[in-house]
Amino acid sequence: MTPRTSGPRPPVRPEFRPPSFTGRLHDARTATAVGRWLGAAFAVCFLTGLVSHYLQHPPDWLAGRLPARPVWGYRLTQGVHVSTGIAAIVLLLVKLWTVYPRLFVWPPVRSVRHALERLSVAVLVASAVFEVLTGLLNIAQWYPWPFAFVPAHFAVAWVAAGAILLHIAVKAPEIAAHWGRRSPGTRSLPAADAVDRRSLLLGTAAAAGAVTLTTVGQSLTPLKTLDLLAPRHPDHGPQGLPVNRTAAAAGVSAAGLGAWRLEVAGPRPYTLTLDELRAMPQTAAALPIACVEGWSVQAHWAGLRVRDLVERAGGRPGTAALRVTSLEVSGSYRVMEMGPQYADDPLTLLALTLNGSALSLDHGFPARIIAPNRPGVLQTKWVHRLEVL
Repeated sequence: MTPRTSGPRPPVRPEFRPPSFTGRLHDARTATAVGRWLGAAFAVCFLTGLVSHYLQHPPDWLAGRLPARPVWGYRLTQGVHVSTGIAAIVLLLVKLWTVYPRLFVWPPVRSVRHALERLSVAVLVASAVFEVLTGLLNIAQWYPWPFAFVPAHFAVAWVAAGAILLHIAVKAPEIAAHWGRRSPGTRSLPAADAVDRRSLLLGTAAAAGAVTLTTVGQSLTPLKTLDLLAPRHPDHGPQGLPVNRTAAAAGVSAAGLGAWRLEVAGPRPYTLTLDELRAMPQTAAALPIACVEGWSVQAHWAGLRVRDLVERAGGRPGTAALRVTSLEVSGSYRVMEMGPQYADDPLTLLALTLNGSALSLDHGFPARIIAPNRPGVLQTKWVHRLEVL
């Protein structure tokens, strides 16, 4: 007999085995079908987001050329932007579900080209998630991050757009092979998956439609009865309008308005009390107020035409711009400027009343700006100074 040897056995190195996915529909055809919808949603969000950003922060070359018509323009584009962005959350989750097994391919990097491709996908996923997440939290006005939302959201939108275009260029052959039911790549997929794929796509469309219907009422007021998930309801708030920034948040109180005067600076400066403003000829206008968070409401405003105030101060009609200063203590939009196309528009008002009643303090008492086709953050409340430029 051969004697047994004693002593510890050498350790056995475990063999790495990548996860094995047996679930169906994690295929190129499903990913392409969902990707078409997601790509369209991101394209709409990107284009309408550009409109929103440049209306709020126009570069110098564009500041004097922004249109005041149609009066509902910003209401439409921003409503579409927010509604499409909410629907894109559903589409993005389903898209990531269809492709996530590819995260575990082995070896993780097969070549320099493959490494660059995976890096581009990582940038695409990260920027897409960042955009929908920060956009959703902005709607709720919750900012749990140390950076400013507007410039970060705008900058990453360009990154996401570039990553999407790069991804389409790299994946163009695979996308073309699975684009339609009769595409070459589609014919090689199991026929049994077709029914389940249709069910998945119908479920995705139903989910995206459901979140849209239950939020779009904040801007599409005929559907306001279905506005169940949006953080704003178009009828809820003082005088029947929502309020984003209250007087208390802005540091404005009724006690501090006792000696209020409207200062109008220009070649012929003057001041007016509230009673003097009310005694002047009033102009009424039905205009929507639309906010970047997606809600908008049509309302009836009355007050003085800004163009008349500008002309009285010596500003030339059609050429004078205007700087508006609020009583609020601080804030990114405490001082607002409008170009001649807004200052000279007959519908741009220094409003004193809302829906037939004097402005409430939260809506900008004693006076506020209301102008056509402008973001809500530029409809300055608690106005105390107009400066003709």
